[in-house]
Amino acid sequence: MAKKKAFALRIDEEMLKAVEKWAADEFRSTNGQIEWMLHKCLKEAKRLKSKEDNNTTNNE
Repeated sequence: MAKKKAFALRIDEEMLKAVEKWAADEFRSTNGQIEWMLHKCLKEAKRLKSKEDNNTTNNE
């Protein structure tokens, strides 16, 4: 598992309420929901290396 780093996030109150509701609907914590959302967006934008890419780089 990757090491996690904490940081402060400023977010609009209405947006936070929406994220909290979505997280509750999916049985996730708010933090877990934000991580999931960021991961999904990064993957869709092809900004996140796949695990296969990381393994290939590390094994060379």
